[in-house]
Amino acid sequence: MSAFFQRIRLFFGSKQTADAPDAINGAARSQEAGAEKAASMQAQVENLDIPPNDPLLAYLISTASAVEIDKLSMNSPTLERLRQAGVKISVPLVSQGELIGLLNLGNRLSEQEYSTDDRRLLNNLASQAAPALRVAQLAYQQQLQARERERLEQELRVARFIQQNLLPRELPQMPGWNIAAFWQPAREVSGDFYDFITMPDGRLAFLVADVTDKGVPASLVMATTRSLLRSNAEKYISPGKVLETTNNLLYPDIPEKMFVTCLYGVLDPQSGEIVLANAGHNLPYQHTKEGILERRVRGMPLGLMPGMVYNEITIKMNPGDTLLLTSDGLVEAHNAQREMFGFDRVKALVAEYKDGDMVQAILQAFQSFTGPDYVQEDDMTLVTLTFQPVQSGAGNPQPITFEVPSQPGNERQAAARVLAVLEHLHLDITRQKRLETAVAEATMNAMEHGNGYNPDLLVKITVIQEPDKLTIQVADQGSGAPIPTSVDPDLDAKLAGLQSPRGWGLFLIKNMVDELNTYHDPSGSTIELVVNL
Repeated sequence: MSAFFQRIRLFFGSKQTADAPDAINGAARSQEAGAEKAASMQAQVENLDIPPNDPLLAYLISTASAVEIDKLSMNSPTLERLRQAGVKISVPLVSQGELIGLLNLGNRLSEQEYSTDDRRLLNNLASQAAPALRVAQLAYQQQLQARERERLEQELRVARFIQQNLLPRELPQMPGWNIAAFWQPAREVSGDFYDFITMPDGRLAFLVADVTDKGVPASLVMATTRSLLRSNAEKYISPGKVLETTNNLLYPDIPEKMFVTCLYGVLDPQSGEIVLANAGHNLPYQHTKEGILERRVRGMPLGLMPGMVYNEITIKMNPGDTLLLTSDGLVEAHNAQREMFGFDRVKALVAEYKDGDMVQAILQAFQSFTGPDYVQEDDMTLVTLTFQPVQSGAGNPQPITFEVPSQPGNERQAAARVLAVLEHLHLDITRQKRLETAVAEATMNAMEHGNGYNPDLLVKITVIQEPDKLTIQVADQGSGAPIPTSVDPDLDAKLAGLQSPRGWGLFLIKNMVDELNTYHDPSGSTIELVVNL
């Protein structure tokens, strides 16, 4: 547009005769001088911003026609700048009652005044240029906004990736203990987090925490708090001391009106004893054979007040007991009727729990309560610790069963849990690796072919120990065709393209264990692995 405005200014320069060389040279020099003046004026006014309280702004909008700058009289800083730049006529570009630009012209090269026809031409030009310029401005603003959104989205993706890497990559594997966790942010990044810290003496520290607020500020406080808790966990065994020290370090630097709730515990996996301390977090629930216990331990949130002391309680986990830790995102969720999920509903679910994965049972009830159109209101975290000690000595241990959702990657978790259950047998490393591969392949087969990688469908894994053998059953919930009984692929047919290149899974499993059996009924298919002892 600046080059266009410059051509307008030159157009109103002096007229010369075309047949006189001196006139031609003079016209050229005159135009060069005019171009220099135009460039100087453009440099002074092209980034001109008129303050909202400048009287010139209201005048230009109301006039909406060519204005002679030298004839105006008002206390206007902008008017003074236009005069200093050599502007003689300024034509406002007005669109929908808003000043979106100015056509500024200096002296004519002929030194003559601008005529009525000149002003009429400029006004007509302004009436056509204003809408076009408005469209161009809006398009440019949209481009800037799109680039800014893309930049923010990229930064949030990076922040979420970093945050997810701060969470435990794998759940702890301890003989006699099943540990499950679920973490779902309400936005790209979260203020919720959980962690597990293995102590040198074999004890396990665990925690669930929730930063007030959501989004990027909460995620930054989350990362800081996690680092402080981990650092103090290396110095102190006492959960209360860890929270006390973390609180005093966090308080001076935490943003105003923000704080962190945290439930922190230390588990002795041999005795089943857990020492708990609480910094304003939801109370944990212990499911027992006799019913549900609400473990009451309280304290002030982290970062709210300095010098806080945190009391501790010790609880005993008996075989079959499950301890549930949650964040506010579960209990404070609402359904379409604005009913809250609430603590009472969580207590009822824990009390009714029988076996399987408590986390998945709660999530299924949660999804049924909130409905398909639910928009998550807050970050949500669930962690469970289930005590299932493996009996040794005379008699056969009871079968141990657990479930995993049909999501890629869970096959590794299933294999690791099976090995943890069987750790007391002290299998040699070769047999462990073979069994790990077989369980992972069978679980992947069940998740993919049986359940179609539907996370709502679970793979059930049962470990049965007998004096002379181990039996691991991997069952899906699919209703597809039975698993083929023949597991030996035809290598020549596959190389010739007569068979699918897939189909090696069962063949691999068969060669990892001593016996492979498959079963099918209306509820799904089961792959049974047998290892002789």
